[in-house]
Amino acid sequence: MPRPRSLTHAQVASATLTVIDRDGLAGLTMRAVAEQLGMSTMALYRYVDDREELEQLVVELVLSAVDTTPPAPDTSWRDRIEVMVGRLRDTVGAHPSVVPLTLTHRHRSPSVLRWSETVLGILTEAGIVGERRVIALRGLLAYVIGAIQLEHLGALSGQGTVAISELPQASFPYMAETARYAAGVDADQEFRGGLTILLRGLDT
Repeated sequence: MPRPRSLTHAQVASATLTVIDRDGLAGLTMRAVAEQLGMSTMALYRYVDDREELEQLVVELVLSAVDTTPPAPDTSWRDRIEVMVGRLRDTVGAHPSVVPLTLTHRHRSPSVLRWSETVLGILTEAGIVGERRVIALRGLLAYVIGAIQLEHLGALSGQGTVAISELPQASFPYMAETARYAAGVDADQEFRGGLTILLRGLDT
């Protein structure tokens, strides 16, 4: 495929995302992205400095699709937080292999910063300020990132749940019983149920 005479960062980011979605983070290299773009690895260095810059570009590409507009103020703060967290989950969940990069590059992503700013505004209106607001924001980010990874890497519908349900009752009575219940919990129920528990804790 002939190499384009000029590339934009958006094109490079799109190619990087294609590589990650196909091969996972382990497959992300300058060479792989260059091949996706139909150019030599050395030619790609004319557009980005290194893999770290590729990571920053792809994080912003994915997260730029998140709607950071504050939800309507005529609902409770908990409902608005659920909306914001749900938006993040829906967008990032479409590209689960990118999730670890969001932690590394969150402070460089304008979209993450805008999402966080909106969430902080809602928390502030709810009277959650100071150190408590710091912990609340970090807790929400940790929850959504962890939940996405669990959903895609260790889903309750997977073989792991079956294996745990078959553990010997004498040694693992609670694990075995819990796994049998887990088989009937879908991903959305798991995510929203966990978020509800977290928000109840913030509401106390």
